[in-house]
Amino acid sequence: MNALYSLYDALLSINVPADKARAVVDAMERDMAAILATKSDIELLRQDVDGARSAAKSDIELLRQDVDGARLAAKSDLELLRASMTIRLGSMLVVAVGVLFTALTLTLRWVVR
Repeated sequence: MNALYSLYDALLSINVPADKARAVVDAMERDMAAILATKSDIELLRQDVDGARSAAKSDIELLRQDVDGARLAAKSDLELLRASMTIRLGSMLVVAVGVLFTALTLTLRWVVR
């Protein structure tokens, strides 16, 4: 604030009219309040950024846990599917061998007659 009084005095000393000097000082004060950040503004911003960083780390860790859980579930599902496919393929193979054996037996009986 002292800088604004010094600026006002400096403007008056070079013969700037008082109302014009006050307008310059008022404009500068408005700009300083709107544009410049104080140490407390920067500290508040730093705290907000730190809080956001902590929240992001927490969210990333939760996401990592969800992905790991989904990966384990998918792996388990694939194992069940693999076992099911093995059983089905084995069953089809047994049935096919049975059908072929039966067809061979019937063919031999028909040929022998």
